[in-house]
Amino acid sequence: MTKVIGVLAVIGLGIAGYLTYVHYAGIHVLCAASGGCETVQTSSYAKLAGIPVPVLGLIGYVGILVSLFIPGDPGRLATAGFALVGFGFSLYLTYLELFVIKAICQWCVGSAVIMTVIAVLSVVRLLRAPVVPASVGPT
Repeated sequence: MTKVIGVLAVIGLGIAGYLTYVHYAGIHVLCAASGGCETVQTSSYAKLAGIPVPVLGLIGYVGILVSLFIPGDPGRLATAGFALVGFGFSLYLTYLELFVIKAICQWCVGSAVIMTVIAVLSVVRLLRAPVVPASVGPT
């Protein structure tokens, strides 16, 4: 399951990296839908506290990847934490796309789907972890 999460995080990193590049290069985003991506990427919601949303995605996906190398419960908990925060943020952004901006970005939807799958897998991975009894100490 860790490898699947890792592969999905790398794909998500690619999407966030592409959108970050588009933002800073000032070029038009490739989009199959008629202008939806451009509308979303240039909306007032494309930044949070002055930080472009794709940069936040980069941070989230890197956090997930790094957490996969942390052994044991702390690593599993960190992965689930990053993924659940990313999932919640993706829900918020999807709400904005549908009901406020009224445009859909296929890249954003792709990232949201990937983050949702990572969140589910990371929580399952956390819950299925073997329970290690606490040591009692010297006798």
